[in-house]
Amino acid sequence: MNAPGRRAASIVAALAALLPVAAGRPGAAAGVDQAVLAAEARRVETIRRATATAVAIFAGAEGGGSGVLMTADGYALTNFHVVQPAGVAMTCGLADGRLYDAVLVGLDPTGDVALVKLLGRDDFPFATLADSDAVEVGDWCFAAGNPFLLATDLVPSISAGIVSGTHRYQFPAGTILEYADCIQTDAAINPGNSGGGLFDSAGRLIGINGRASFEKRGRVNVGAGYAISANQLRNFMGCLRGGLLVDHATLGATVATAADGRVVVSDILDTSDAWRRGLRYDDEIVSLAGRPVRTVNAFKNILGTLPAGWQVPLAYRRDGRRQEMLVRLAGVHAPAELARIVAAGDESRQAEPAPPPDGKPRRQPAARQQPEPLLPDAVRGLYEARPGFTNHHFNLVERDRVAKALATAGGAPRRGEWVLSGTLATGGEFRIELSDTVATIDLPTGTSTLDATAELDASPEPPGSGGMLAALVLWRRLATEGPAAVGRTIYRGTAPRDPRAIDPSGGDLVDVLETAVAGVEGRVAIDPEGAVVGIDLWTAPDQDPCEIRFVGRREDDPALPARMVVQRGPESFGTFVVERAERTGGDR
Repeated sequence: MNAPGRRAASIVAALAALLPVAAGRPGAAAGVDQAVLAAEARRVETIRRATATAVAIFAGAEGGGSGVLMTADGYALTNFHVVQPAGVAMTCGLADGRLYDAVLVGLDPTGDVALVKLLGRDDFPFATLADSDAVEVGDWCFAAGNPFLLATDLVPSISAGIVSGTHRYQFPAGTILEYADCIQTDAAINPGNSGGGLFDSAGRLIGINGRASFEKRGRVNVGAGYAISANQLRNFMGCLRGGLLVDHATLGATVATAADGRVVVSDILDTSDAWRRGLRYDDEIVSLAGRPVRTVNAFKNILGTLPAGWQVPLAYRRDGRRQEMLVRLAGVHAPAELARIVAAGDESRQAEPAPPPDGKPRRQPAARQQPEPLLPDAVRGLYEARPGFTNHHFNLVERDRVAKALATAGGAPRRGEWVLSGTLATGGEFRIELSDTVATIDLPTGTSTLDATAELDASPEPPGSGGMLAALVLWRRLATEGPAAVGRTIYRGTAPRDPRAIDPSGGDLVDVLETAVAGVEGRVAIDPEGAVVGIDLWTAPDQDPCEIRFVGRREDDPALPARMVVQRGPESFGTFVVERAERTGGDR
């Protein structure tokens, strides 16, 4: 069939798909192709499944919005601007006609995302995140939500359309809300749709609806809605589940378009990690976090999808020569500043030219400042206020989950001596001994010892490593004693398993515990099986950390690595091939 014939056949099929008929329905039109009827039946079933995951969120007199369930035990994503008027506790409804109590878990004010937890079940229907980078303009999509709070029976409304644009950047314009790398759709997004899901033709979640353009007088959707991408949501999900008050990333540098079209560094902080790694004015940014940078907006889009604290690859060009580095991203806001913005209700948001769809005034409710006993009975015990957190209770839940996996990896936790020995990639042998009281490493260059009961920052042994022994002591303590006994330990969220091979779609993320103890600060990355994949340890906040990457696992003890790659900043300290390993002692 020639091209015009194929287009004609496609148009006929599309028109047939719009007929209000389906296989087996009364009044089905005779002669309709069975493939068309089957496609319609699949579409109806897909929408039915998505409908079951849609959440109607009620914020009392302040109105409400929508959300979408993401786990069987009730975690649901929505917008920051939807839940802020509701405070810590809220009421949510599902298409099954039932109302559920819910508690606020985590907030991402900059990205306009919030995580809540519905209570009372452990078998909620839930949506699956898609790879939003695979979404293309013209893809069919649909939104499920509660526009104008019409769903008095709690059954969400469905609006369908196509993807009108991808990788859109919506600047803050006087508000903290920054919609980076978002998806544009012509599916109707009206007041009340905020926080609801945008789904693809297979019923997978490609984004969370948040912004829309309206006819100013009538608040009528004009066919331009914007959804926070699934890949951004995936990157922040761990932080949100950990009850954190989340911040987005900054490189510590701004960029501009040069006369020849290149994206170049226009300003850079000399306190930033990028500056320490060698980035300078007028360097051309080639790629960031595995994604190409061809425009200023593309640069902002990438940063807007990344949490503060991640380490990502950066490629730049200077004098025609391409160079690469790993750079640690800082936060856009100081923690106290972010907390003040949330507490104040971010009144500057009223100046936004395209306000969030629900159109309600934003203010911090008194409930968030009230003591826990005033919370509803169903929520009491599930909320703990603490600076730097949205809900510290859920940080403890995630911290203890990860700590349990770490403690039991490779069998029961063992308090006795740990001994690792083998060869260095550069030649020579090594031996490491770790116990409750002392840590020792024998190298071809000499022996270094650390008092494991003293301040760990006093002597960053062995020389040049930045504190390798202290990092290993911290690892052993977390595994054998648990986080409650090891200083201040919090759950930091998730991060890429291997920053050098970061997956732009947000895959292969591991949990991170952050500990401040004995004069040092450490971050320990742990995979779902409880094996450590990396340790970063700072003996001083303004210096490069000691970075240890665990590569592979030993067959005889999966909790121990097959190799350890150690470096400080851009300088390699050594690669340790573990040939013999032993952990003595039994259960704690």
